[in-house]
Amino acid sequence: MSQPGFVNQQPLEAFNQPPPLENYNLFAHDTPLREALRREGGQWAEEQVNDFGALMGRSETLRLGELANRHPPTLRTHDRLGHRIDEVEFHPAWHELLRIGIAHQHHSLPWTNERAGAHVVRAALNMLRHQVDEGVSCPLTMTFAVVPSLRLQPELAAEWLPRVFSDVYDSRSATPASEKRGVLFGMALTERQGGSDVQANTTRAVPVRGKSGPGEEYELEGHKWFCSAPMSDAFLTLAQTAKGLSCFLLPRLLPDGTRNGFHLQRLKDKLGNRSNASSEVEFRNARARMVGEEGCGVSAIIEMVRHTRLDCAFGSAATMRRALAEALHYAAQRRAFGKRLLEQPLMRNVLADLCVEVEAATAMALRLARGFDESPHDEAARKFTRLATAVGKYWITKRAVAVVAEALEGLGGNGYIEEFPLARLYRDVPLNSIWEGSGNVQCLEMLRAVKKDAGTLEMILLEIRAAHGGNRHFDSFTDRLERELADSSQLEARARRLAELLALALQGSLLVRHAPPEVSDAFCASRLAGDARLVFGTLPQGTDFGVVIERSLPKI
Repeated sequence: MSQPGFVNQQPLEAFNQPPPLENYNLFAHDTPLREALRREGGQWAEEQVNDFGALMGRSETLRLGELANRHPPTLRTHDRLGHRIDEVEFHPAWHELLRIGIAHQHHSLPWTNERAGAHVVRAALNMLRHQVDEGVSCPLTMTFAVVPSLRLQPELAAEWLPRVFSDVYDSRSATPASEKRGVLFGMALTERQGGSDVQANTTRAVPVRGKSGPGEEYELEGHKWFCSAPMSDAFLTLAQTAKGLSCFLLPRLLPDGTRNGFHLQRLKDKLGNRSNASSEVEFRNARARMVGEEGCGVSAIIEMVRHTRLDCAFGSAATMRRALAEALHYAAQRRAFGKRLLEQPLMRNVLADLCVEVEAATAMALRLARGFDESPHDEAARKFTRLATAVGKYWITKRAVAVVAEALEGLGGNGYIEEFPLARLYRDVPLNSIWEGSGNVQCLEMLRAVKKDAGTLEMILLEIRAAHGGNRHFDSFTDRLERELADSSQLEARARRLAELLALALQGSLLVRHAPPEVSDAFCASRLAGDARLVFGTLPQGTDFGVVIERSLPKI
């Protein structure tokens, strides 16, 4: 029965609300990523990457990312009888995302496939999966990155690497690694009093049988303030010995299936990255074996850290891409003031500006990945990659925060609502600028590389100079860059400025050489010219917004 004054109570129609962006191919609709994959040596896997892009764009796959974050992991320290169990329970969506990543070799591809471009292919695959959920990237990245460090200790490598390289996800948490078909690695480095200053660590390691040195067994006593992916099968960690800070492989379970002295105190209540568990952990008589030379813990683990920094760079580029795709899709469907948002001149400027930023990040990330492909057999590539990774990790992760914030604003109030993906992306995006060394740490690593590794700066300048003559703003900017680099005063205080200049010059060089002029000219005019602005949506007059946007617009 209708209420007085209402002739007919029909449900109000919802209109002018864009449908979810789903059931599309994340790779096929990303022209900058497709071009970068081919350019940097991964063209042989384009069909594989394309098929994976279709899988990641399915509504049911995207739903896995939502579920894994809406149902974060929980810690059970004891069972109902009071026995210590230190178990972290995850939603089934988390396990399915891990299964997908491992089945497609996101943790192992360059180690199991020696074909040139394998790092580039892995980067592209991970960028597609990362757009679904960032949390799963943590254990996949660490398992991938542990390989160079494990190879320092041949007997440990022989024991562990066959299971690291497995494409089977074995989720059994109470089964020792020796009985599993595949394993995951984590890391536990920082302590509450030291943070990035790992030399301040107080965790102690004592030889079990009085015999010390590489490969020997030790007992660890101490704590770690951050332990990533605590349900991994083993961890690389740092502890002090008689000869200084050393690196150790610590299994979560001992070979006989009993629990190691690895005790989870609590899970971190994080701003974002909620699908992944991060914990505080105490070591009590925890058994571990030394990796590398005693007292050389930082050098033993630095290769792992270098590889995880690569993943931070392309992971942030992936988050930027997901945010941009959502904003473009929304603007292409939403109408305001008589026409679509995508047709509004100021909105077109904002979106085109975001497209330019994401394309520059994508180009830089896959160029870094090619450097990792070439480094083992090319000294010049190794020098370039050492410096460019620090610069790229610093810059891309910083810019990602601004890109996601602007993309969120493009959805208006809807962008701020948890039912839309932008809110989650916004909470997730700051992490990569902190993980594996915050911005200052990357800038100090940049200075260290230039000082201690002769030729690193020259290698990145050679890459930058390759675009000389392609754009007048670029040429003027690189002249300014080289003048700044020639000034050796107060380098540490100026390190962020120098890192920014190097990053912009490298991105500009890549775009001038490889992107359409509509994109490269917009980048150079808005980032490198003297009147460059500080917010998105300030591309200069004459920019062809249509060409720029078309390269990144999801078409569904």
